[in-house]
Amino acid sequence: MTSMSEPQLDAVAKPSVMDAYVNEKERVLDPTVLDKSLIERMPDPSGWRLLVLPYKGRGVTDGGIHLLDSTLDKENLATSVCYVLKVGPLAYQDETKFDGQPWCKEGDWVLIGRYAGARFALEDDHEVRIINDDEVIGVILNPDDIKSA
Repeated sequence: MTSMSEPQLDAVAKPSVMDAYVNEKERVLDPTVLDKSLIERMPDPSGWRLLVLPYKGRGVTDGGIHLLDSTLDKENLATSVCYVLKVGPLAYQDETKFDGQPWCKEGDWVLIGRYAGARFALEDDHEVRIINDDEVIGVILNPDDIKSA
């Protein structure tokens, strides 16, 4: 029995900061992934989505002028030309929308809407986007043929 002058302790101990650290065997980061290629480590698009890499441009004008990184970054934000890296398992499967014909495939250069898709930064500050299959506007042969407006 406790006396009235002694404070009562809570039956449940409060968690400490140290409790937030996980056991090394249960780590969230899997370093074995680092042995895989960059393309294998990129997200796989789910459903009807595509993983695309926006085109950064050549960095040099036709007249031989080297463009600043800030200019290339601005151009990259406005770009609508992308390279298709991966295609989701359900992409272009809707017969009523696509007539059984895919609009593009892995390895194609495509045109997309300027603000299409969800943007993700990679470890080297390059951007990839995940877009819906119906956000592809067209397929092109050479990304340098298209200039942003």
